Amino acid sequence: MSRKLVAYFSATGVTAKVAEKLAEAIGADIYEIEPAVPYSRADLDWQNAKSRSSVEMSDPASRPAIAGKRDNMADYDTIFIGFPIWWYVAPHIINTFLEGYDLTGKTIIPFATSGGSGMGQTNKNLAPSCKGAKLVEGKVFKQSVSHQELAAWVDELNT
Repeated sequence: MSRKLVAYFSATGVTAKVAEKLAEAIGADIYEIEPAVPYSRADLDWQNAKSRSSVEMSDPASRPAIAGKRDNMADYDTIFIGFPIWWYVAPHIINTFLEGYDLTGKTIIPFATSGGSGMGQTNKNLAPSCKGAKLVEGKVFKQSVSHQELAAWVDELNT
């Protein structure tokens, strides 16, 4: 039986709600990717070119530090990775997370939350961080997504 993990980064709580619903809907373990230095409201001001998130996202090599690591990552075959869409891609902290593990033979399935944009260049930008893994095309969800909708999505992925 394959073990599933829902790992997520949530700056404002929206992605956390979707991740919790997804984990419940598919019977997966859950893990929050926490930044070593939490993001403040000012850090997340995308309209300010000098805000922390803007500076990080303007540098493709940026790898924000994570507060901790999942110690049993080898136990999982499938990792759903959740995040808010920032500048049409995953925040670079997702790359930090993925690059911190041996993902050989695992399936990585991104999911995101967004106020209006799609996945954009997410998979293209995540692929180099998923060495040895199968990276599946992800999907964007609204906070209001139901358990049933999430379970149906996962069922579609498995067919």
